[in-house]
Amino acid sequence: MFNDTQHGFDAAQTEYETFMLEPHDWVPNNRKLPVVIYRRVLMPDSGDLATAFEILFESNDWPPQWRDGIFDYHHFHATAHEVLGVCGGSAQVIVGGPGGRVVTISAGDALLLPAGTGHCLQSFARHFQVVAGYPEGQQWDIRREALTPEEQRTMEALPFPPLDPIDGKRGPLIEHWLHAA
Repeated sequence: MFNDTQHGFDAAQTEYETFMLEPHDWVPNNRKLPVVIYRRVLMPDSGDLATAFEILFESNDWPPQWRDGIFDYHHFHATAHEVLGVCGGSAQVIVGGPGGRVVTISAGDALLLPAGTGHCLQSFARHFQVVAGYPEGQQWDIRREALTPEEQRTMEALPFPPLDPIDGKRGPLIEHWLHAA
């Protein structure tokens, strides 16, 4: 498991919350898997958080694929689960599609979105940036319209990642996602 005291990573200090989302309008969300918000994965003032998140995700088989912000329009990914590590600033993100739940995330936090979960940047402060990782073998897409029944079945059949992107074999993905299967 990743251990990086230089960046303040301590699995014991990380708290998380989970919540389920129902389908909403054209956004399928995920009927089986909860969204997970990890708080204080890394200490915000501990240096290069982007690199630290990239190393953490890579070590747990969620290879990082990009660094940037979150799109300011509603969208979801039907072909991959996604983890976003906040490496700068803070933001309010609408999760679940138009009219969804607004969550606040800050540097050092991470947001785990099961495939189908709508998300959209509502507002941000202080050079907001995230690192995005996806389970080994899954390639993200960008969807802004309803899925066909076949696409919905394909999304729901995506394999469960074997490791939590933050805490390896002991994290909430293992506790909440794999038990939902």
